[in-house]
Amino acid sequence: MRCRPGKTIKKRLQSYFRSLGLSASTDATISGVRTNHDVDVLVKFAVAGFEATWIIECKHWKDAVTKLHVLALREIVSDTGADRGIILCEAGFQRGAVEAANLTNVQVTSLAALAVSSKDATYAARLQDLYDRTEDCRTRYWDIPKDVRIKKGLRFDIGGELGYSGARVIDAARELLAQAFRGLYPIQTNPLHRLTAPQLPERFDRHEELVAALEPLIGDLQSKLAAI
Repeated sequence: MRCRPGKTIKKRLQSYFRSLGLSASTDATISGVRTNHDVDVLVKFAVAGFEATWIIECKHWKDAVTKLHVLALREIVSDTGADRGIILCEAGFQRGAVEAANLTNVQVTSLAALAVSSKDATYAARLQDLYDRTEDCRTRYWDIPKDVRIKKGLRFDIGGELGYSGARVIDAARELLAQAFRGLYPIQTNPLHRLTAPQLPERFDRHEELVAALEPLIGDLQSKLAAI
C-alpha cells in the first residue's frame, strides 16, 4: 500500500533544511506557467542576490519509485522554473527512475541516506547548483562580442593592465567544482586564478569552504552578465 508522507516526516525534513540555514515550508503550493503544484517540502535560499528553489517530494512507500514519478517531478520543476527537484524514498528507485534522473536537475535519494550524510548531501546539491550556474555564465559570456566584454568590464584588454576576467572566473569555478565532485580534498587553487579572484584561498578542505567562496564569485559574474 502506498501513502503520502505523514506530517512528522515532512516536519523533520523542514527542520533539517532550516538547520542548514535554508527557508523551508511543508505542504506548499508553487505556481507554474501552466498550473499550480502542491509539493511536500519547498526549500528556498538566497545565493548572492539570486533565489534558488528546490522542490522535495517524500514518497513514504513500500514500493520503489518508478520512472513515471521522476518524469512527473521533472515536469513540475520545468513548469515552475525551480532549480532542483529531489525525491526521497526509503524503498528505493527502479532502474528506469534512476536513469530518468541522471544528468538532470532531479535527484533521487532516500530519507535514510539523507539522515546519515545530511550536511554533505545538501552541500553536494549546492555544488551542483553552482556548476549549473557556472555553465550558464559560460554560455552567456562567450555569446557576447569581445569588444562589448571589454567595454562592460567583463575582461581586460590584451596589452593593457591585468584586471577582471569573467573567463578566468568561469575556468576557476569549473576546475574547482570538477575536483570537488570527485572528492579530491584538499583542493589547491591555481595561482593564475587567484590573480583574477584574490579572495580565493590557497586550498579548500571541505564542501562548505568551496561553496562559501564560489557563491559570491559566480553571483558577481551573473550580475555583470545580467547588466548587459
